[in-house]
Amino acid sequence: MSEGPLVVVDHLSRHFTLTESRPGFWGSVTGLFSRATSVRRAVDDISFSLEAGEFVGYVGENGAGKSTTIKMLTGILVPTSGTVRVGGLVPWESRRENSRQIGVVFGQRSQLWWDLPVRESFDLLRSIFRVPEGRFRENLAELDDALELSPLLATPVRKLSLGQRMRCDLAAAFLHDPKILFLDEPTIGLDLIAKDHVRSFLKRINQTRRTTIVLTTHDMDDIEALCERIVILDEGKIVYDGATESLKRRYVREKGVVVEFHGDPGVVTLPDLPTVRVEGEGAKRRFSVPVDSVGVATVIAAVAARFAVKDISIHEPKVGEVVKRIYDDPASLTRPEPGP
Repeated sequence: MSEGPLVVVDHLSRHFTLTESRPGFWGSVTGLFSRATSVRRAVDDISFSLEAGEFVGYVGENGAGKSTTIKMLTGILVPTSGTVRVGGLVPWESRRENSRQIGVVFGQRSQLWWDLPVRESFDLLRSIFRVPEGRFRENLAELDDALELSPLLATPVRKLSLGQRMRCDLAAAFLHDPKILFLDEPTIGLDLIAKDHVRSFLKRINQTRRTTIVLTTHDMDDIEALCERIVILDEGKIVYDGATESLKRRYVREKGVVVEFHGDPGVVTLPDLPTVRVEGEGAKRRFSVPVDSVGVATVIAAVAARFAVKDISIHEPKVGEVVKRIYDDPASLTRPEPGP
């Protein structure tokens, strides 16, 4: 029998009152007695739920409301209206209890003590979260195996590289067996090898421990590699919530077919497929295929029937390109989803 969603967000809003400054000297004087204000709706009436074991990408442009949402889910901020329950708790009413069931990693901030060796920071966190010594050793051994921590444990945090510190911060977030992990830009500033280490670890921990993970990031390659579900915010509202692959199916209007011929075929046209664009020169050409009217298989068959083909590859837009198209073309949000 299902225990129900781990996280339930119901009509959640957070508004901020901003003071507007008047220009000039007299504006400053007037501001001493009366001030104009405006309200910014950082999060505006959103609802969603998360099941145990989900890996969800929570994305949007700067100012869309991602960090504000995370701060309410972790109990840092109190909402203007609406409700949140994380593991059955209201985060801002039960901050201490909630902290024991969540882990948080902010890419630009560390939860480790700057001047202490990494191992001493871990020991302090064990005491704070009251992790039994045996369980602490088991977790540390598993995390060491996944993140290669042993060479870093005696090093003061301030002497770690960004990639090394991120590995240690991820380990610190898992020492107390959280049910849910909130990640805010965990790969920002990391090189390709460090990013690969972090992604592999997160995928492994999600699969083996069934830890629910919420990832906010501007790096759409993280979303592509890790998240089966994506929630997109725009100006505080959810504009898409669903499977990452469904997002592509709904918003991708074209696919690319790159064909390498045996030699230069000259002018390449497909008279029976006038909506297919052909670009390039020499032995390699790209066919832009409108998915609503033409199938990729049809294009490949037509090309193979007329030309000597050496190699064919199909290129689908990445998630990042699709998200950008949604922001560039808001009307696309109201278009019906194409059939299978």
